[in-house]
Amino acid sequence: MEAARRRQHPGAAGGPGAQLGASFLQARHGSVSADEAARTAPFHLDLWFYFTLQNWVLDFGRPIAMIDSFELLYYYDEYLGHCMWYIPFFLILFMYFSGCFTASKAERWMPGPALLLVVPSGLYYWYLVTEGQIFILFIFTFFAMLALVLHQKRKRLFLDSNGLFLFSSFTLTLLLVALWVAWLWNDPVLRKKYPGVIYVPEPWAFYTLHVSSRH
Repeated sequence: MEAARRRQHPGAAGGPGAQLGASFLQARHGSVSADEAARTAPFHLDLWFYFTLQNWVLDFGRPIAMIDSFELLYYYDEYLGHCMWYIPFFLILFMYFSGCFTASKAERWMPGPALLLVVPSGLYYWYLVTEGQIFILFIFTFFAMLALVLHQKRKRLFLDSNGLFLFSSFTLTLLLVALWVAWLWNDPVLRKKYPGVIYVPEPWAFYTLHVSSRH
């Protein structure tokens, strides 16, 4: 009877069938782990570094090189640029952000270089928001990102390292804008220059009125 049972169930007593089954299960679990590892997105340090550096060079260096003979270019940048550049820019960032979610716990942190890069990235967005006068567009994008984070959290999906970097940069930007507005809240000259409901002075206006005028 015992021999019959062994013939019917060759893996029950630790024979070759059991070893083959264990090898199959081990290989199967190994392939799943490999698939999960393949789906894990690393932090794109080179992408974010060059992206931040390029934005600083192009946007911060442009007003320095601006002279009176480029009035048409200045008009294009100030008025048409809001529709042709800022709206698609933030839309693309949000679309990228919507894909930065993972169920892996190992991906819910940022490496050391990413933490260091958050500061210049947040400073750049602060300059973009204040100098470009696009606070409404920025705050709308920020709250859309926050709503998406809360929605995905209910599905047990969390931001990966790239999403954390972008969201941390936007959070730092919002904090810097709030500090900037609070610092210049009682400035009488800038209050006359920006009489609207949303008071976000431009850095170059502050520099022109309070720094360069003293020299």
